[in-house]
Amino acid sequence: MKDVSERIAALSAEKRLALLHHLKQKATQAENGVPTVRLAPEAWVLRYRPNDLARLRLFCFPYAGGRASIFRSWVDGLPSDIDLCSIQLPGREERLREPPYKRLAPLVQVLADAIAPYLDRPFAFYGHSMGALVSFEVARQLRQKYDCQPVALHLAAFRAPQLPNPNIKIYHLPAEVFKVVLRADGIPETILQNDELMQLMLPTLRADYEVCDTYEYREEPPLSCPFFLYCGQEDVRIREVDMQGWPVHTLAQSRMTLVPGSHLFLHTAQDLLLSEISRSLEMYLKPSLPA
Repeated sequence: MKDVSERIAALSAEKRLALLHHLKQKATQAENGVPTVRLAPEAWVLRYRPNDLARLRLFCFPYAGGRASIFRSWVDGLPSDIDLCSIQLPGREERLREPPYKRLAPLVQVLADAIAPYLDRPFAFYGHSMGALVSFEVARQLRQKYDCQPVALHLAAFRAPQLPNPNIKIYHLPAEVFKVVLRADGIPETILQNDELMQLMLPTLRADYEVCDTYEYREEPPLSCPFFLYCGQEDVRIREVDMQGWPVHTLAQSRMTLVPGSHLFLHTAQDLLLSEISRSLEMYLKPSLPA
């Protein structure tokens, strides 16, 4: 049997050129953190207690460096009629070996397609920090490609997308400087001081921050679902004023809730947050009246 080099040599000049172009494209995709193989929806959407009889699905999008399992405990704090669907991005937990995305547009496209099979009933989004930006753009992508929208968008700890980033780009900074920002965001000191753990986490963290730092807002018509906004009272990076621009992106109502805690208040004020989310979704959990 001919080896690879012999088989390539046997190709016509046109086919060799096409192969070279294909290989360069794959290399560029890998460099930009774009997987060359699209995985099944189950790789992206984790359901820790699947409930196919649920009246509503809640998709949860993690913060930069976050993994799907940060929402595992939410299953016990939400009404039983909500099917919790946690988004697992590449580069973490069982997807650790996959390159993380470094740009938002390709991530949003593949995420919308992965979520689409689960949209057989009303659904809502919760996104925290980077997850808020991702969930907002996924909602717009679903409207454009599948003509559907969430019944509610819950957006936490991220500035309105049309606002310029007031911070310097940090994803390329030396590790020790990068840690200063992570510390301000509420990453525990025990993690920051664990060299082995940080060496494992830094590539994914840098990629996630690059997603946010290179984001370019594009204007589209407002969504029609209500927005529920959450801001940490002690958050030093995202203040209430930074989130006050979100309502221009919806034709429906919006409501701001100040939550005790810093940037990652979803961990320290979980009960309050789940109570607010559950209350906002009550109308979709009631049994339908007989015709």
